[in-house]
Amino acid sequence: MSDLKLSPRQMIIKEYLTITVAVMIMSIGIYFFKFPNHFAFGGVSGLATVLSAMTGMTASTFTNIANYALLVVGFIFLGRSVGTKTVYATVVMSASLALLERSVPLDGPLTEEPLLELIFAIACPAVGSAMLFNIQASSGGTDIIAMILKKHTSIQIGTALLFVDLASVILSFFVFGPSTGLYSVLGLVGKSLGIDTLIESMNLSKCFTIICDEPDEICSFIIKDLRRSATVYKAEGAFTHQPKTVILADMKPSQAVQLRNFIKQTQKGVFMQITNSSEIIGRGRGFTQG
Repeated sequence: MSDLKLSPRQMIIKEYLTITVAVMIMSIGIYFFKFPNHFAFGGVSGLATVLSAMTGMTASTFTNIANYALLVVGFIFLGRSVGTKTVYATVVMSASLALLERSVPLDGPLTEEPLLELIFAIACPAVGSAMLFNIQASSGGTDIIAMILKKHTSIQIGTALLFVDLASVILSFFVFGPSTGLYSVLGLVGKSLGIDTLIESMNLSKCFTIICDEPDEICSFIIKDLRRSATVYKAEGAFTHQPKTVILADMKPSQAVQLRNFIKQTQKGVFMQITNSSEIIGRGRGFTQG
């Protein structure tokens, strides 16, 4: 269902369901792949991996304590701007890790392939984080530190959080050895690249620039069949000086395939340019009938 058809209450329910699913995906990646292999990258869970080995406390327990402590610090320094989404995500994360620790205790890695497990340790949290960022939500943890730094200091947030991650990775060399430390370095790089790529993929739209002589049939297909809208304006060919019509439209990738095939099958002499965009701002992207 299109977001344009959802009521405010339905939008809220959808957002919190998204947060729940995203945090559970993150928890699975952290608990089953990150903690058993001692991969020390990625905020609180990365630091927990190292400190749990140094203190004897389980990584899940340390993560939960740190998340709740940061939540309290967030309320002290930020007040209500911490947001209900961050509180909810923190609670779901802590509950998920606690439930997994009790119901599926682990004595070691699931497999004997650390590189394979590193991929899942990167992918699951990256997918979850991308889902959260896509709805302007936060999983808590070091995100709260970022919010505090943004409000009260002039320190570059990305730099500060990078130092937290680097500290965990460097400590992993001393606590777990060079092999685990190097895997953690790969994990840190993969995490940074993976989240950005996933966010772009989730927001991907196809943008059409169509130059034609008879726009009515194309516009009718866009509006009635694809339930999208378009912008139409008149132009002139630079060489022939013949009048042309330009149609601008953006849509989901699956709809783009339908429009492209429709134009190829029904229109001749049409110039069509299709580009990718991961960020389109403004109203009028979609079309709904009452």
